Amino acid sequence: YIGYEVLQKLVIPQPKQYLEARYPDGIALEAVFVHPSVVDMLDAAVGDAIENGQWIDSLSILPSYISGPDATKILSLCPSFQKAAKSSKAVLFGGSCVFSNVFIKGIFDQLEKEIDSFGIKHSAGQGTPVNMNSSSEHRAGSVQYSDTKDFGDNDASSTGASSDRGPKKKRGKATGSAKGGAVEKDDDEEIIPVKGKKAHRKNKDIGSSGDAKRGGKKAPEKPKEENTNIFPDELIEQKVLAVAPELEELGGSDDLNGPIKLLSSHLRPMLIDAWKKKRNTMLSENAERRRSVLDNLQKQLDEAVLDMQLYEKALDVFEDDPATSGILHKHLLRTMGTPIVDKILSSLDRDNKLKNGMEYEDSEEQHAQLSTTDRTFLAKDLPGQLSSKAQALVEALEGKWFDSFMDALRDTAEESGLLFKKLDKRLERSMLHSYRKDLIAQVSSETDPVSFLPKVVALLFLQAHNKGLQAPGRAVGAVITLLKDKLPASTFKVLTEYHATTVKVLALQAAATGDEDDCASDRMLEKKEDLEERLMPELKSLALGTSKEQ
Repeated sequence: YIGYEVLQKLVIPQPKQYLEARYPDGIALEAVFVHPSVVDMLDAAVGDAIENGQWIDSLSILPSYISGPDATKILSLCPSFQKAAKSSKAVLFGGSCVFSNVFIKGIFDQLEKEIDSFGIKHSAGQGTPVNMNSSSEHRAGSVQYSDTKDFGDNDASSTGASSDRGPKKKRGKATGSAKGGAVEKDDDEEIIPVKGKKAHRKNKDIGSSGDAKRGGKKAPEKPKEENTNIFPDELIEQKVLAVAPELEELGGSDDLNGPIKLLSSHLRPMLIDAWKKKRNTMLSENAERRRSVLDNLQKQLDEAVLDMQLYEKALDVFEDDPATSGILHKHLLRTMGTPIVDKILSSLDRDNKLKNGMEYEDSEEQHAQLSTTDRTFLAKDLPGQLSSKAQALVEALEGKWFDSFMDALRDTAEESGLLFKKLDKRLERSMLHSYRKDLIAQVSSETDPVSFLPKVVALLFLQAHNKGLQAPGRAVGAVITLLKDKLPASTFKVLTEYHATTVKVLALQAAATGDEDDCASDRMLEKKEDLEERLMPELKSLALGTSKEQ
């Protein structure tokens, strides 16, 4: 090689033109004049890297006196690179680093598999997608590089303009899928892409006129607004280095024209397209799952609402007994209100997540009873007015009055688009008829004397008031007292005796120690035997006989 400064010292004017005239086979670079063998040397290394699906930094091959734009110039003269650029088998980044598209495709394939870990949240029909891991915007732009006869115009690839990055770099290694081909292709255009400030300044005018010469081809449009919020370059750089840590030798990502920065910018639109396809598929699948979730919720709500309205009517009978009324209200809230509230909140939470394009898998924990804290959390996480209605429902469930709870349940159902069925007279008669048949069957088949009492009391209450009753054990005594004027004297007498004996059995059972000398156990067995052999058959006969008469 010959440096121009040597000829300048010899007072030879225009040293570059002088050397070109004397040595027509030589290559005139910006800083030096080199022998064609330099191209041959680099061409062999670049061709090997592309053929084996690798990447290579030409600065690691070229002599130290060649750097910056001169390295890019030498690289552009390599036949292997020209061929790869024309067929879109390689991309130039940073002016000196050649990446085979097989290598890029391998990185892309791995990043695509991990795309869910990128922290992208999208609300279907509600604004634009947002990256939850970073708020950085896409900064590295891309421009077309045109170098008259050596470089053509290729929109699919990109090169950085600056090659002078300091120390020599090592040759790259193969990474990822070996089956990947060209990531982007344009068969009609030969050239290579360029990214970077210097390339942009150098070719600003050429790019404009070049577009006109090529038939008025429009410049690439700026990314849509939604694309600026997802997959920022900094995030992609982190992911790329995690997949291909050997790229760290190319330097940090602070250089906007560095190979890693430009590679990330190159991968970004590909990742956005892949994410959009996956998102659209997920939203389509989630739409079906949402319909299933809401249909299932509607069916369970219909059944629960009708049952609750049926048993709510029995509360009117106890208006003059505030203590018993309060117990019955709380019992209905706990036994009937809690399951349907848990079902509504968990289903609406699932629907909201599916609507927002989030993964949601069923688990056994979702079917367990929720705590008040869990219910409040789910209610607050729902959108808009529905959240307020759901929070009011949770408060009503923790309240004292079942009718207030039913109002809150109706408001929540209507706000969420669910139907709230009203119990009409015809449906009530049908449900009471089924309830009566079920109670008669239970009373007839029951063999445990303790479990028998609430069932027979419910049957007698139904016969007396034509209303369904759900009552806890501690309210049974008050219900029996209320039935005094509604039952035949003989039936009421047996019922009160049965209740008193059952209370004694339970008290003795709680006091029993299990010892052989335990008198409580003996007395408990004696009372229980009296229930089974005398009182239970008699009360069954009276209750079922009355039912048959009706």
